[in-house]
Amino acid sequence: MRGRSALSLAERRHWVFDLDGTLTVAVHDFALIRAELGVPEGSDILGYLAAQPEQQAQLLHERLQRIELELAGVTVAARGAGELLQRLRDNGSRLGILTRNTRENALRTLDLIGLGGYFETAHILGREQALPKPDPDGILRLAECWGAPSVDAVMVGDYLYDLQAGRRAGALTVHVDAGRGFSWPEFTDLPVDSLEELVPWITG
Repeated sequence: MRGRSALSLAERRHWVFDLDGTLTVAVHDFALIRAELGVPEGSDILGYLAAQPEQQAQLLHERLQRIELELAGVTVAARGAGELLQRLRDNGSRLGILTRNTRENALRTLDLIGLGGYFETAHILGREQALPKPDPDGILRLAECWGAPSVDAVMVGDYLYDLQAGRRAGALTVHVDAGRGFSWPEFTDLPVDSLEELVPWITG
């Protein structure tokens, strides 16, 4: 692990997780979602929708919501997710989710994959509750809610935006990448191939 902080993972008690592709097995085909919504290839979906006229943006958000709800029904928990969350809860950690999905979809997904009991609803921030990642707004909001400095938090995610948000908030960043490509080392403090691999870091 890179030496940015004097606090080890085992000592940290404020954890923020991305949802899709981090706590769950990735099922989103973003190229297909862009095509269905008419978003140009390679463009950020939420950024594109935000730039549309209000009425058009509302229709596109409703379509996106339906797509994400369908995907929630076919996903499963990521390897090691339950064990990691249980151990963190047992050691008194505060747990939050910061997702570019909606809170409604996040709650449905968590219930379907059996992880709903680990998170308070108020600590699940979707795109309606905080500015979308890579903005650090959601991490800062959760840290304030917990009465902790954001530099004492851990941000766990599978994509660049998660890591950028964590770094901008001053949090320690964990990149979960099953393919072990670890494409963004400049934003990553600890690379792991699964949440299961992360467990020894919080128990040692």
